[in-house]
Amino acid sequence: LRLFSRVIPEYCRALEENEISEHCFDLIFAFDEIVALGYRENVNLAQIRTFTEMDSHEEKVFRAVRETQEREAKAEMRRKAKELQQARRDAERQGKKAPGFGGFGSSAVSGGSTAAMITETIIETDKPKVAPAPARPSGPSKALKLGAKGKEVDNFVDKLKSEGETIMSSNMGKRTSEATKVHAPPINMESVHMKIEEKITLTCGRDGGLQNMELHGMIMLRISDDKFGRIRLHVENEDKKGVQLQTHPNVDKKLFTAESLIGLKNPEKSFPVNSDVGVLKWRLQTTEESFIPLTINCWPSESGNGCDVNIEYELQEDNLELNDVVITIPLPSGVGAPVIGEIDGEYRHDSRRNTLEWCLPVIDAKNKSGSLEFSIPGQPNDFFPVQVSFISKKNYCNIQVTKVTQVDGNSPVRFSTETTFLVDKYEIL
Repeated sequence: LRLFSRVIPEYCRALEENEISEHCFDLIFAFDEIVALGYRENVNLAQIRTFTEMDSHEEKVFRAVRETQEREAKAEMRRKAKELQQARRDAERQGKKAPGFGGFGSSAVSGGSTAAMITETIIETDKPKVAPAPARPSGPSKALKLGAKGKEVDNFVDKLKSEGETIMSSNMGKRTSEATKVHAPPINMESVHMKIEEKITLTCGRDGGLQNMELHGMIMLRISDDKFGRIRLHVENEDKKGVQLQTHPNVDKKLFTAESLIGLKNPEKSFPVNSDVGVLKWRLQTTEESFIPLTINCWPSESGNGCDVNIEYELQEDNLELNDVVITIPLPSGVGAPVIGEIDGEYRHDSRRNTLEWCLPVIDAKNKSGSLEFSIPGQPNDFFPVQVSFISKKNYCNIQVTKVTQVDGNSPVRFSTETTFLVDKYEIL
């Protein structure tokens, strides 16, 4: 039992559930070295570490032999390539057809171009980039297919998932919003695609006053087919918050002011193809409290055992839908995990960063408010600044592209839109 208790801290920095789950296989293998068929093995901590690491001399010898074989195969391929080049040159000098090589045979495929193709293929296998496999079924080419261990692991994981197993991701510690950015679902992009992106920077006081709120938005246009280069975008602006709009210098400003159309100053010119072009941007800066999209109210109150913290959120903008919301509350160090009372949603305690992450999948008009209560030793100032992160597919300022038409004939053009509302910084100090 003493050995068991000494093994666990070797693999886990903190005795917590998420840490145990992350290193569960390491612990199982270590426990297997301590006890076999119910009986104690005569091992110490250092031996357990050596056994679980499986440092094998035979494996090192095998790898060294494999690397030698690989180097010899590369040298052989270079020699063959030189022979092929020399044979091709000799054939060109004599005005004869170059003989067939390898598995092709002279009757099946021949000629100087074939020799050149084979030579180039073999030489390219020496380059670091991933080259297509050589057409001839030769032995040495297989020696270059080492190091695909990562792909085998990925295939194994995919197979487990297809059988219904739940695979825990190694990046559990990442914020939900970061994971969303990485694993964003693919978007069905048309030949005319628009990306509408907004970023918010907000700083609030803990007593409720808005110190500063700044929002930047932009419409990025991407055209992948040059026949749709000469188009105009019909913008619908229903913003009532006093947003400052600014068009690109090459966009006809008078046309936009008069008819809310984004088109080039010279109608005969086309928008660039296969590149993102910012055609319209806007900015909103305010200290008006009613403009805060999501209010956070944090009330730490001292008690006999430390602090009772009540924190609540409320969505101010009903038309917004915030996804993967993470409200991060700092905690005092060295006092252990918080005792959670009531909670809407889920929580995650990060003992390394000393933070409590309150995770809410969706906040919208149907789920406007929620609260969290917890107790922990500490002072009221220990729980600030509270930080918020989220991602939304609806933008804050109601600016949308409703229609795209061609300059000649005003015929409508199919288009796709990708809208994102992100947090740059959202703090309650």
